[in-house]
Amino acid sequence: MNVWQYLVRRILSIIPTLLGMTIICFIIINLAPGSPIEKKIQEIRFSSSSGGTSENSGLVTKEVVDALKKQYGFDRPLLERYWIWLKNIATLDFGESFSYEEPVIDVIVSKFPVSLQFGIVSLILSYLICIPLGIFKAVKSNSAFDMASSVLLYAMYATPGFMLGVVLLVFFAGDSFLDIFPIGGLHSDFYENLGFFERMVDRIHHAFLPLICYMIGSFTTLTMLMKNSILDHIKKDYIRTARAKGLSEKVVYLKHALRNALIPVVTGLGSFISVFFAGSLLIETIFQLDGIGLLGYQSVLERDYNVLMGNMFIQSFLMLVGNIISDFAYIVVDPRIDFQ
Repeated sequence: MNVWQYLVRRILSIIPTLLGMTIICFIIINLAPGSPIEKKIQEIRFSSSSGGTSENSGLVTKEVVDALKKQYGFDRPLLERYWIWLKNIATLDFGESFSYEEPVIDVIVSKFPVSLQFGIVSLILSYLICIPLGIFKAVKSNSAFDMASSVLLYAMYATPGFMLGVVLLVFFAGDSFLDIFPIGGLHSDFYENLGFFERMVDRIHHAFLPLICYMIGSFTTLTMLMKNSILDHIKKDYIRTARAKGLSEKVVYLKHALRNALIPVVTGLGSFISVFFAGSLLIETIFQLDGIGLLGYQSVLERDYNVLMGNMFIQSFLMLVGNIISDFAYIVVDPRIDFQ
């Protein structure tokens, strides 16, 4: 099977996979306690009881409940509602948000740039830093630098990103210790009055601390994976043959060992894409970033089913596409790989 046949087969496999995932999620979300109808009824009761003194002011009639069910589409059976939702997403129509009262796709698109910005930058920086660092640690294996950096890396790995965010804000933002970075947000209040390069500096200034928190989890994993993969390959026969030919250690590591050692590293590329694009609820909350992670959490609290399903569909699609990207990254690293 050639590459293009494999690509077509993998793309076609996305359809039944997404179908199964959406069925399960749709059923679980709709069968969970609470619903947009109950939340709306509570709001009506609260506004009625606070605005009048009558004994029946907090009651909601059956006619009102039936009207709400019809308005939100809950007057139909569960499977029929799913079929309607499935037909609508063919045109990227995820319905209307119950909370924002606007199309779901518009809500997600408005939040997506925040998570996308941090996701892409974190992904690029992680690979640009971790791969060279992993190679250098492999070259200097068991040295003082290798030992000290490993202790630091494992300490970073054991530190949750949101906890690090709190520490960074306490020490480097505000007036508690140092006032070097802003407390949160994407840019300053006077951002619109700045020039192009000043805007870039302002965004970098605001993004520096959140980026550290986004990267801390994957930083150790990528670095140690790169190091261990290099160490595994330099013990193999083809590396011994390269050394026997009189090649320098630099050529042995960077030309012969690195190409094969990159294969395990690119395996996780797809998963990193889905995780970074999904955003992080706690990090976004701490740094006041209105992204996808915070949107998902608020949608659960508000029982905003349409936003939850739309968010889940997009993130699942990104995950499946990321897996295909990981497979094709194998070809770039090692063209000898043959897809079956």
